[in-house]
Amino acid sequence: MTDIAILFIMILLHIIDDFVLQPVCLSKLKQKEFWKRNSSEEDYNKLYKHDYFAALVIHGLSWSIMIHLPFLLIGNYHSTLVACFIICQCILHSYIDNEKANKKKINLIDDQAMHFAQIVISWSLLTL
Repeated sequence: MTDIAILFIMILLHIIDDFVLQPVCLSKLKQKEFWKRNSSEEDYNKLYKHDYFAALVIHGLSWSIMIHLPFLLIGNYHSTLVACFIICQCILHSYIDNEKANKKKINLIDDQAMHFAQIVISWSLLTL
């Protein structure tokens, strides 16, 4: 498989994971406001205050594994290095999604541009 084919597969996997496989309920669970609206103040403060963070990380991990699948399946890439990329990209993806879903500092276009940059960075560093 050529390097450019890997890039296009990563982009396709991004679209699949970020739009097709991410259910509406998960996109809501990533929003701190959802937890506030759907629980009492006492339950929110006691039980659910940080649950949005778990949803952000779950989606970030799913996305990170998905976009790195070509490297995991081809097998001629160092698996420890790919695992490090997956962890770093998970953290970054979760951060970016939080900036959009909770802090409202970026819009969908900014969010997607940053995710595409993540893909290009992983691809370029892993295919050196």
